[in-house]
Order: sequence, then C-alpha cells, then structure tokens
Amino acid sequence: MISFDNTEIAFAGKTDKDLRRSYWLFKMVSSPSFVNFGKSMTDFALRTHLPITGMIKATIFKQFVGGEDIAECSKTIAELGKYNIGTILDYSVEGAEKESAFDACTKETIETIHLAEKDKNIPFCVFKVTGLARFALLEKVSAAGVLTEAEKTEYERVKQRVFTICKRAHYAGIPILIDAEESWIQEAVDEMANTMMSQFNKERPIVYNTFQLYRKDRLAYLKQSLALAETGSYFLGAKLVRGAYMEKERERAKEKGYPDPMQATKEDTDTDYNAALKFCVEHIDRIGLCAGTHNEQSSMYLLELIKGKNIPENHKHIFFSQLLGMSDHISFNLAKAGFNVAKYVPYGPVKEVLPYLIRRAQENTSVKGQTGRELSLIIKEKKRRAGH
Repeated sequence: MISFDNTEIAFAGKTDKDLRRSYWLFKMVSSPSFVNFGKSMTDFALRTHLPITGMIKATIFKQFVGGEDIAECSKTIAELGKYNIGTILDYSVEGAEKESAFDACTKETIETIHLAEKDKNIPFCVFKVTGLARFALLEKVSAAGVLTEAEKTEYERVKQRVFTICKRAHYAGIPILIDAEESWIQEAVDEMANTMMSQFNKERPIVYNTFQLYRKDRLAYLKQSLALAETGSYFLGAKLVRGAYMEKERERAKEKGYPDPMQATKEDTDTDYNAALKFCVEHIDRIGLCAGTHNEQSSMYLLELIKGKNIPENHKHIFFSQLLGMSDHISFNLAKAGFNVAKYVPYGPVKEVLPYLIRRAQENTSVKGQTGRELSLIIKEKKRRAGH
C-alpha cells in the first residue's frame, strides 16, 4: 500500500542542503504578510534595477523552476527521470501583448516538442493560449463580440499558432496540454481545444483541454466534452485541476454583477474534482486523464478507482501530475509504486518568470494546510536523516 508519509522516498532526490533550502522557503511563504512584503520589495528592486536576480535564482527559482531556458532544464529532467518521474516543460513567461512575443512563444513550445521526441522523460508538452494571443481579444471572442476586420485577421493568426503547435505534437506523437484560463476567456480556449481534439485525437489522446473543477459548471462540461468526442469519433484529453484564479474570479463577478462561477465551498470543489476523476476512469477507454493535484485524498481516491477497475498502474491514459518543488511526497511515492507521474517544470528568464513565482507563493499561503504539510514532511525527513 502506498503511503504519502514515506519521506525517505519523497525526498530521495534531495540533498541535506536542498532540504534546508526547502524548509526556509516554505517557512517564509507560510506567512501571507511576508509574501506580500516580498512581492513589493521584488517589484521595487526590479524597477530600480537592483541586482537581485542572482539571489532569486539561488532560492525560490531553484525550488520551483527548471532553468532560464530549455538547455538549463536538462539537469532537472534527468534528475526526475532517475526516479521515473516525467517532466512537463512549461514556458512560464506571462503578460505579453505583442505579436512578436506570441510568435516566440509558439516557437518555444515547438522546441519543447522537439526535445520530447528525443527524451522519454518528457511525456507531455504544454502551452497557455494567453501566451499566443491578447487577453482582450480572447475576452471579446468568448463574449461573442463582433470582431473588426483587423481583429478577425488577428484571431486567425491565434488559431494558426494553436494549430501549428497541435499539428507538430500530433506528428511527434507527444500529448499536448492546453492550460485553463480565467472564465471570461475560457470559451475561446474551449472552442479551440475541441477543434484541435477533433482533428488530432482520432487515434489516441494527443490534445488535452484543462477542466478547473472549482467552477460550478465544469463537471457538466467535462461530460459534455466526452459526448462531443463520442459524436466526433475522437478521444477526449482531460487534464483535471482545482483552479488558480479564485480571488480574481470572485472579484470580477461582484464588480460586474453576474453570478459567481466559483463553487460555494472548498468541499464542493473537492466533491466535483473526485466525481470528475471517477467519470474519467469509468470512460478510460475514450479519455486520456492527467490528474493535476496536490491533494492527498484525491490522489488516494484515484488509486482506489484504478485498483477497483483492475487497471494497470502504468496505463497509458492515466497520469498524476504535480508542480516542481511541491508535493514530492505524492509524486515520488506514486512513481516508486509504478504509476505514471509527471512534474510541471516551469522555465524562463528570471524576470519574466517572477509573476509566476509570486502567484505560486500567494497560492501556497491561501491553500489551507498546503505549506504546513510541506513543512511537516521536511522536518520529519530531517529528523529521520539525523537519526541515521
């Protein structure tokens, strides 16, 4: 039986120095006031060109990011691979608004596919549509707004970028995850994801859409997506997550006066997430499932579903996934037991990846018990090692 309390397996890839760094990082991000202060100080330092990138790279960057470019990630990919854990290279540059940046992001994503073709330790690639398109354009399309001629041309370029990436992934036989976005631009993303799945998932799941189960409507949409796939005779690729934009979603709904799309409670989210897992496992012959979760109960529930259906541990349609630097007790123990596991490994220049890192720190402080659990396991492993 798998135990997520086994810290010897969980931290097998960490030196004593790595453990100490992780301990202090999680200690710091456990304080919301420290995280907010750190964000303000970092913003100030970058604005005034203070030389802080070296310090960031040696601490928080080293914990949660693979490197500044694909080549720098090679050590992380190989290290995780030693423990049968795959890498999902995630180019985490956010907030670009220029066509040149969108083209560069397309090229970068295709580079990760090229590498995945040659490296068995990269089972998936990934992109965010906001890395390929203006946010405001996606918002207008999602709201069924009337596009100008210039916007129509611009949106065709967006769809072409998405097509180019998905076609390349299909040719390489490498599954590609399309990350979820805010609810008010997700409609456009869903439409593109479904179109790509209908073209490239005829033989097996290649293109995966992401379902954020902290939204009230996503379990129903997951079921609707399978119905579409069955009608169109293609496989559904489904990455399941809880979600990352809750505060922003609630604020906008309140400000604009529309019903809050978020679940009323954390328990409601957990219930829908587990129901989504069950639905996917019940239709595993037609669905490729990537379970993105740091939740021990959901991970254990998926194990029970797999066992209950007599599905092999390494079934090619089922992957567990966690972020680099987090929930190693889940990732490493699952991989050791023979399950398919892949870590999201963000990468990019330090300054460009900072928004991602700050968001990750803020999420850690807001997810009840997450940081405390990470700290307790690190302390347990430090004591275990000291006792040897």
